[in-house]
Amino acid sequence: MNSVLAASFDSQLSPLTPFLLYVVVWGLVFVETALLIGFFLPGDSILFSAGLVAAAREDVNIVILATGVFLVAFVGDQIAFVIGRHFGRPYLEKNQTPRRAKLVAKSERFYERYGFWAVIIARYLPWVRTFVPVIAGVGKMHYYRFLIANLIGALSWGVLITVAGFYAGSIPAVKNISYALAALFIGLSIISTVRSGTKKGE
Repeated sequence: MNSVLAASFDSQLSPLTPFLLYVVVWGLVFVETALLIGFFLPGDSILFSAGLVAAAREDVNIVILATGVFLVAFVGDQIAFVIGRHFGRPYLEKNQTPRRAKLVAKSERFYERYGFWAVIIARYLPWVRTFVPVIAGVGKMHYYRFLIANLIGALSWGVLITVAGFYAGSIPAVKNISYALAALFIGLSIISTVRSGTKKGE
C-alpha cells in the first residue's frame, strides 16, 4: 500500500519547476472542485503526492503549496455553489416536472437540516465533492452556512492531506502514520463510492 500510494503522482510532479508544480496542483484542485467535468480527478492522491514532492525538494515551499491548495479548494466550491444557485436552479424551475419538483424540495429539506456537515464530509469523497456544492446551490442552502462549511472543509481536506504527504516524506518517525492516514482517507473514499454505486444499481 505504501509504495502504491507514494507512486501515485509524485513521479509526474517531481520533474516540474516549482512554479509549474504549484500551478498544476492548484489547477487540478480547482477543476475538480469548481467544474463538473473534473469529477474524475483523484484529488486525494494528487495532494498527498504534492506533499511528498515538497518534502523531497528544497525549492518547493510546503506553506505556499498548502495555502494555495486551501484557497483554490475554497474558491472552487464557492463557484460551484453559485453555478448551482444562479444557473442550475433557474433551469430546473424553467423545465419543471412533478418529479423534479419533488427532488428539489427534498434537497432543500436535506440541506436545511444536514447541509453544513454534508459539505464538509463531501470533501473526502471522490466524485461527491464535485457535485455537492452545485446541489447545495440548487437546494438553496443558506449562503453563509455553506461559506463556513466550505471554509472548514477546504482547510481540513486540502491542507491536512498535503501536509500529511509532506511529513510522510520528511520525517521518518511519522512516515508510516502519514501513509496510514492518507490510505484511510482514500480507502474510505473508494469504499463509499463503491457502496453508493451499488445502492443505485439495486
